[in-house]
Amino acid sequence: MRIRVRLFAIQRELAGTREVPLDLAEGGSVEDAWKALVARYPALAPGRAFVRFARNADYAEPGTPLSDGDELAVIPPVSGGAEERILELRDQPFAPDILADLEARLAMPEDGAVVGFIGRTRTTPGTPAPGQEAEAARHAGRSVESLEYEAHEPMVLGVLGQIADEIRDRFGVQRLAIVHRTGDVPLGEASVAIVAVAPHRDSAFDAARYAIDETKARAPIWKAERFEDGHIWIGEPARTTAEDGAT
Repeated sequence: MRIRVRLFAIQRELAGTREVPLDLAEGGSVEDAWKALVARYPALAPGRAFVRFARNADYAEPGTPLSDGDELAVIPPVSGGAEERILELRDQPFAPDILADLEARLAMPEDGAVVGFIGRTRTTPGTPAPGQEAEAARHAGRSVESLEYEAHEPMVLGVLGQIADEIRDRFGVQRLAIVHRTGDVPLGEASVAIVAVAPHRDSAFDAARYAIDETKARAPIWKAERFEDGHIWIGEPARTTAEDGAT
């Protein structure tokens, strides 16, 4: 399939062109298009953390599938300054200063409160998923050695977007980061980072708490606790909406 990529501002200057036709395999995603674009214009690569994408004039997550004839716009940082949302899955360890990095990307001069949360892997086991009770009993009393996270990535990003919308509507907080690990995560390492930025502390605290609670309850991310001779899947049936239990 063939798509049309539009470039603006600094991305346009780096590539030396406003439009780029790209041929992709059927079922290719926004992220696949970005990789093909960078292969042609390597100077664009350092901007990946800061660009956003729009498919046919609607914002789109990196995992969004593309179709023949689509227009994909690469959106560099806009004149408003700070980013509003950072919703990501990462398969590599977080840097020690991830909260400071997310704050720097989100905060604006009028913001008087930044609330950050880090979730870390721990040795004590969690609640086994339904059907895992017998396996959990076999490992009773043992310490967890590592954890593995598996995710339905495009759906996770969609759910995180819904949660961010709810936070905006409930608490008036628009600048938010939810970043979650995937893959193997050793004990003591961060598996999720939340940052909420707002003019006042009450709304920032409420937003951060809502973000982690709803992410754990609704995002299709699965956790396996690994022991020396086996593993246990952890969790409860996912909630599909906020109305089932969020306040």
